[in-house]
Amino acid sequence: MSSTGELRHTALDALHRVLGATMTDFAGWDMPLRYGSERDEHIAVRTKAGLFDLSHMGEITVTGPQAAALLDFALVGNIGGVKPGRARYTMICRADGGILDDLIVYRLGETEYMVVANASNAQVVLDALTERAAGFDAEVRDDRDAYALLAVQGPESPGILKSLTDADLDSLKYYAGLPGTVAGVPALIARTGYTGEDGFELFVKPEHAVELWQALTKAGEGVGLVPCGLSCRDTLRLEAGMPLYGHELSTSLTPFDAGLGRVVKFEKEGDFVGREALREAAARAEQNPPRVLVGLVAEGRRVPRAGYAVVAGGEVIGEVTSGAPSPTLGKPIAIAYVDPAHAAPGTSGVGVDIRGSHEPYEVVALPFYKRQK
Repeated sequence: MSSTGELRHTALDALHRVLGATMTDFAGWDMPLRYGSERDEHIAVRTKAGLFDLSHMGEITVTGPQAAALLDFALVGNIGGVKPGRARYTMICRADGGILDDLIVYRLGETEYMVVANASNAQVVLDALTERAAGFDAEVRDDRDAYALLAVQGPESPGILKSLTDADLDSLKYYAGLPGTVAGVPALIARTGYTGEDGFELFVKPEHAVELWQALTKAGEGVGLVPCGLSCRDTLRLEAGMPLYGHELSTSLTPFDAGLGRVVKFEKEGDFVGREALREAAARAEQNPPRVLVGLVAEGRRVPRAGYAVVAGGEVIGEVTSGAPSPTLGKPIAIAYVDPAHAAPGTSGVGVDIRGSHEPYEVVALPFYKRQK
């Protein structure tokens, strides 16, 4: 939301409206939910390519001689160990270990990093990093207005991008980024995404966003590229078993509760915010395993939603965090936290309470979908 309480608009807002997008309020931004059929958009990303406007994401730049030391203190990951040109998935936690947000951190240079926060948490992350920077020779800068972010995702995305850039995409690894020019536009080209497919995220100046969108659209015309909204982004990440803040992650959970304890690097030098609480959480998880994040596949047609109870033998054994119809599987699916005794794939007798009716579900390992390399 802007300071006046109005929805914020990305640099591509007018273009979305020309394309007939259904718009929605997402974290204070007016964003495209879908352009036509969300199922068709989803399938295009799985089989061809989709183009997304992700300019609502929160970019925060951290620079200075102690930028790495600050990030190692502020976040749970080993950021100082990230090589220039690479990126890392990590989290920022409260002192009590609760997750404030999950993040991607790009190391742009020797003493320059870009932290990308979820739109709904960008201000919280900015405030926390600014507060935690006290005593470090480093600057935390709010760069949310300095970038537009476009993503091209799907099996055809490398070919589409190659036709518009001379950057060496073949040697660009997953979770890496390099500066380049795409369709004449200066960009940070990152091989990252939130769909389970190969693809790229392109950070550019807002004034170049429309030009780049149009160039990508033209380059993808012959291979089935379509514009995609937030609705299919959600079903894509759900099939890929990727957590969404506010659903699978929250301040009431530590990374160990969320089954993501691997992102916490106790071995790094020095203290970091939440270290003691997270060490205790890790020990608790060893002795008394918390609820486990699992996949659920419906035997029927009814769609589970976040907050629905997971049941077995008449008892509540967990809670759905995300649910939707899966275009790839052709059935409703859900992610849920369930008691360890019912978490093994194939566990029988598990259901979801959908408005009083216990609908049968199969417990499966995450992710539901994994692309062929």
